[in-house]
Amino acid sequence: MTKLAAVLVAASLAASAQKPEKGFQALFNGKDLAGWTKAKENEGTFSVKDGAIVANGPRCHLYYTGAGADWKNFELKVDVMTQANSNGGIYFHTAYQEKNWPDKGFEVQVNNTFVKDPRKTASLYMVQDNHGDVASDGKWFTEHIVVKDKKVTVFVDGKQVTQWSQPDGWAGPKNMPGRVLDHGTIALQGHDPGSTVHYRNIRIKPLK
Repeated sequence: MTKLAAVLVAASLAASAQKPEKGFQALFNGKDLAGWTKAKENEGTFSVKDGAIVANGPRCHLYYTGAGADWKNFELKVDVMTQANSNGGIYFHTAYQEKNWPDKGFEVQVNNTFVKDPRKTASLYMVQDNHGDVASDGKWFTEHIVVKDKKVTVFVDGKQVTQWSQPDGWAGPKNMPGRVLDHGTIALQGHDPGSTVHYRNIRIKPLK
């Protein structure tokens, strides 16, 4: 393949990966990190390659800080691909912070075969965990997160995996008091140097 052909193929992949369904807003343009802000630690963990955001390196989080970066009720869809023994995550109702794991909001787990953590893909991390296999490494799959009032539902490739309703008086798990349904932005997780996770076609639809 010539260099020009390779460039055209990459451009085609980027374009095809960023076409949201009707009613959805694209949060990633497939070319660069416009509208996104890296935490101030290990910023090299995130890069853009072949139309996807790639997370590989020491802990870092990438926050959406573009237009309208504050949602309460919504549908979020993210196409994800993991390499073997990789861990990642998609946060919602969170807020930008410079270091550490996000204190605010919930993490929807990305983990098909990461051996050190039993919480698998589509877990609402440490709130409503999934321990079953729902996706495979090396293949694109779609995590679809629906948040409506006090209910969170997570689908993988159209199949419901996790559903949780926040109880009255809920103050979050003991060690994670910020895990309370509220409002906020979206963030992607870069977990560790041994994990490689690709995120693309990130789109959101606000719900009334």
